[in-house]
Amino acid sequence: MSNATPRKGLRRKTGLALFSAIIVVLQVLSNFVRFGPFPITLALAPIIIGAAVYGSSAGALLGGVFGLVVLLTGIIGWDGGTVMLLMGINAFGCILICIGKGVLAGWLAGLVYRLLAKKKELIGVVVAGIVCPVVNTGLFILGMLTFFTSTLESWASGQGMIYFVLFGLAGVNFLVELAVNLVLSSGITSIIKYAKKG
Repeated sequence: MSNATPRKGLRRKTGLALFSAIIVVLQVLSNFVRFGPFPITLALAPIIIGAAVYGSSAGALLGGVFGLVVLLTGIIGWDGGTVMLLMGINAFGCILICIGKGVLAGWLAGLVYRLLAKKKELIGVVVAGIVCPVVNTGLFILGMLTFFTSTLESWASGQGMIYFVLFGLAGVNFLVELAVNLVLSSGITSIIKYAKKG
């Protein structure tokens, strides 16, 4: 009985390290898949799985890993949109958006999953799979409007700001991210059941 707690802790750390590695790989690869100025996010599914298996705090941690990778790939120059926001425009705003949206998306996905999976696991996974990209994209848009309004106006080049933000900046990316999560929902449910068995 005394070995159960250390073993469980080790299993959790190993699982979080594995999910973190998957997030890094998927997010680096996603820099080469883009619709508009920013790459799509391929790393939301492992955030959702980690949040479901290990809880909201794990979701926040994995979301933070995702945000950090977004920030670092921007610094490296792989993500031109992030590089423009980070260098000379508003570094604080860029860092806050990159890290904050990932942390909150992971945390809220885990919270929603825990609340709804008690009744039916698939519903918990589907709703978490919706919440994660909605929060990620929603906070991205809110952050851009808060910290980078003049940048958005110049990027919009005469288009209406709301139209540009919803359809030019984030719309297609959001729809792809949402579709990926919904298509993977049944597979995610199976992974969560397997992971919970230990």
